[in-house]
Amino acid sequence: MSDAKNESAVLNRFLMGNEAIARGVIESGCSLATAYPGTPSSEIMESLVRWKTELKSSIYLEWSINEKVAFEVAYGGSLAGKRCAVAMKMVGLNVASDPFTSAAYLGIRGGLVIIVADDPGPHSSQTEQDSRFFSWFAKVPVFDPGSPAEALEMTIKAFDLSEKYQVPVMLRPCLRVCHARQNVTISHPRSQINIGAFEKNWTRWAATPKFRLALHGELNRKIETISSTEIFALPKLIAGDSQSSRIVITSGSVSSHVRDVVSSEAKMSGLSVYKVDLPYPANHSALQSLVDSKTETLIVEETYPVMELQIGNRTKVKGRMSGAVPRQGELDPEAVERIISGFVGLKPKDFEAPNLKVRRPSLCAGCPHRPAFFMIKKLFNGAIYAGDIGCYTLGVNLGAVDTCLCMGASIGMACGFAQAAKQGQDGELVVATIGDSTFFHAGVPALINAVHTGANFVLVLMDNNITAMTGGQPTPATALTADGSKAVPIDMERLIRGCGVEFLEAVDPYDYHALENTLKAAKSFSHEKKAGVSVVITRRPCIRSKNAAVSKTKFQVGENCDKCMTCVRDLECPAISFVKQNKNVRIDPDLCAGCGFCVEVCPSKAISVWGI
Repeated sequence: MSDAKNESAVLNRFLMGNEAIARGVIESGCSLATAYPGTPSSEIMESLVRWKTELKSSIYLEWSINEKVAFEVAYGGSLAGKRCAVAMKMVGLNVASDPFTSAAYLGIRGGLVIIVADDPGPHSSQTEQDSRFFSWFAKVPVFDPGSPAEALEMTIKAFDLSEKYQVPVMLRPCLRVCHARQNVTISHPRSQINIGAFEKNWTRWAATPKFRLALHGELNRKIETISSTEIFALPKLIAGDSQSSRIVITSGSVSSHVRDVVSSEAKMSGLSVYKVDLPYPANHSALQSLVDSKTETLIVEETYPVMELQIGNRTKVKGRMSGAVPRQGELDPEAVERIISGFVGLKPKDFEAPNLKVRRPSLCAGCPHRPAFFMIKKLFNGAIYAGDIGCYTLGVNLGAVDTCLCMGASIGMACGFAQAAKQGQDGELVVATIGDSTFFHAGVPALINAVHTGANFVLVLMDNNITAMTGGQPTPATALTADGSKAVPIDMERLIRGCGVEFLEAVDPYDYHALENTLKAAKSFSHEKKAGVSVVITRRPCIRSKNAAVSKTKFQVGENCDKCMTCVRDLECPAISFVKQNKNVRIDPDLCAGCGFCVEVCPSKAISVWGI
């Protein structure tokens, strides 16, 4: 199957893991790739755009409206006979879980690879969930790369395995693989592979429950065959020798740390390290035989005990189940050193982290979300503030975000708060906030639900024209696709009107008085007249966007400042600070973005234009 064996390596590139994965997609002869942005996966699609340009590839690329749609687009392309890929972060797989699990039963035609980037830590995610467990749940084979070079190689292997068994295959890079850099050997891309046009077969592609039962049996047989025959499912020796009586079994990004720790410590020379590239479905018999032949085994894997649970007799096994490996948190090199030292009875090294001042995350100076949150807090003091996923989660610093569950949940939860208020807490204010990309992603159905059920709350839709948190990817309102091709921009106001919303106004959040009056009108509509949900769009480009009109006007704090700290405490602009030495409030001209909102916020009118 693999004609890659006949291709000679052309050169080395110093690539980030996500760039290497994108290269693997291109080299595999993939015709279609989709994604929804989310750290640590976002650079995969951005890298695909660059590879497409550099190689003059005809691959179709798109940022989809959410992960479920991204999966379905790629799956449709697979049934049409093309090799297809879809990329997301691990919580995005929750959104795509319905088609993901069903596609495992139905199978694929052209190779289908689902790239799901995990975030142990978690550094920028709601959970630490291990996508390998999701692959196990759905019965989808999963490759677990340990480095950028492996990520490229396994992407190609994943396409081949997918077509060989006609099942979707997952590639699960962790954060440290996605963002690590390494010299990677790249090759000539294959020609785009097409196994033939879509073949009608309703018993498979539109299978009713009777046929689904048969398809489940077929999937079980495929998984058993992969587990028992494919070399990727076997533990392979990567450090030490096979005669060691005590061993470590590992997989994924943490395997590099394990190998480095064991190889660099003379006192650990009696240990050997085995790695499994395909942790599900791992070869159970081979794992059990290996464990049974040794005195003791330590299993080090992120984040859940996926391989550990596939070993039937674990009496000689230590790992997450025994408590030898922590059950939460990233396994960085220091953590791995402590775990393995404990396993072999050595005293762990002392690591002293630099004593740096901790600075909490904050909205950027000039961020258009800041004045929106300030005004919400001013006009809706004491309200329940239902928040959402994005930069604007940082509205929690301004006291205007009380909840953060998942994408689009602010609107759904606001419905719940509003209905609860009708049952005994009548009169309680509810304000939901959401960004434009998140609204398109999962907010629209919740808004329809709010209108349909007559929920009374104010929705502030913060439209900065991009998916800002993950690096500025386009939204459906953008007139361009992922690779710069023309797209049909979706009119947000028409969409919201189409949902049945009666109160809808858009306002510039930098305009203090317009913002104040608009939110007052929305408050009257939803909470005084109880006329349903009202929507206020605060619209201004992200300050980091190339479309942002950044002002050169600078501001200063005058002598009549009474140190009330409203600008420092309630506005929390990074450009404004209290200088202890001088006991003065100061605006840093290098950080000031010139929005001028602080002029209106200052109760003593002490802030004025300093210069241009």
